[in-house]
Amino acid sequence: MTSAVRKERNAFYARTWGGKNRHYDIFKEGAIALAVTAILVVALSALFSSPDDPPLTFKGWAQSAPENFYATAVQQLAGTSGTATYGPPYNEGDGISVGPLTLQKWGGVTHPVDSVNDLVITPLSSQVEPSNVTAALRAWNAAAPDQQTTWATAYDEAVQATADDNGDLHLDAVTKGDYGPVPDLATGLLAMANSGAYDNAMTAQGQFFQTDQTKQLLMMGDGSYMDGIATEKNLQGNTWGMMNEAGSWPGQIWLAFWSVWYQLPMFNNADGGTLTDNADAIIFFILMALILLFILVPWIPGVRDLPRWIPLHRLVWKDYYKKYGRFTA
Repeated sequence: MTSAVRKERNAFYARTWGGKNRHYDIFKEGAIALAVTAILVVALSALFSSPDDPPLTFKGWAQSAPENFYATAVQQLAGTSGTATYGPPYNEGDGISVGPLTLQKWGGVTHPVDSVNDLVITPLSSQVEPSNVTAALRAWNAAAPDQQTTWATAYDEAVQATADDNGDLHLDAVTKGDYGPVPDLATGLLAMANSGAYDNAMTAQGQFFQTDQTKQLLMMGDGSYMDGIATEKNLQGNTWGMMNEAGSWPGQIWLAFWSVWYQLPMFNNADGGTLTDNADAIIFFILMALILLFILVPWIPGVRDLPRWIPLHRLVWKDYYKKYGRFTA
């Protein structure tokens, strides 16, 4: 379209209105719209609001799945938990990547979490413990790091070896060995969680007004308790969990643009793999490319001309064009 034609078209659409005029009170319409919307919000919230599920607690975890909580405590001490091996921003490591682009590593450790001390030793040390747990804490703190790792790794392997075909652990079947103070530390943490004291100890870490729940979520996520409840309520990534409310309640449909990618088998393979393990980073780049494509639509030849080739707007505005005409160059 030449500059002269563009000016002629703009002048055509900017011509003086020749139709009828009528009084319009935008404030009145706004007040009515606000009142109607408020009534609908209240009514629909009463009918379709999110369920008020109770929060997950470590006490609930310890009482409903004590073996899993115990094993998770051992993994924290052994450095084999998801938190201990996660990488940035919590600890050193490469983390997820896309080819040579190690995004997590580039971000660096900005929120350091020491899984041994932050999730086990510090909470246990925050209250008066039974004599065996107190002695275990002294023995652990007095040992060299290599010795601590040797004890905890050996006990972690022994605990995991008791798993049956369903993945359930049987702590009474743990073989005897030199595990140092690790069994007593794990037993003490389980007892602490059963009493509710572990919830309080984790909340007390940090500022007086605690709003950072990172450590609690990391500890909870390392076990199977929270994961099992997420599966039960259809909140997993491969069941559109990103955009679901708990249960079958209406969720955030605008997140479908992100969530749809996690439904592809290549990104949610139960056996893992490069694409699944790095799904978050890969999907991030896919979405950035799509968003960039949307932004650049006005400058992409062919794509920008689709409305002209598929003139749906003329169907919508057919009465207007019939009455006032349409500019043609």
